[in-house]
Amino acid sequence: MTWIYGIIGGFVLFLYGIVPTFQPSYFHRIYAAYGGIFIIMALLWGLIFEGIYPDLFDGIGAVISIVGVVIIFYTPKKGEKPVWLK
Repeated sequence: MTWIYGIIGGFVLFLYGIVPTFQPSYFHRIYAAYGGIFIIMALLWGLIFEGIYPDLFDGIGAVISIVGVVIIFYTPKKGEKPVWLK
């Protein structure tokens, strides 16, 4: 079964790299959002499944990453209307 898991895992990673390219937004914005979500999910995984509580600096880093995601994802590029005016 080990090689089957390897093939399934490889396919999932392939989909992870391909699926965002089909999104209607800019590719870098989608990946920025994924990155921010993964940081939060990693902290939650550690908390829920491993019992490791995030410390102050984990929280600060997570907040900074989410602020970065919001800036990247919602700041209008040249020629775009702001999202909040659409």
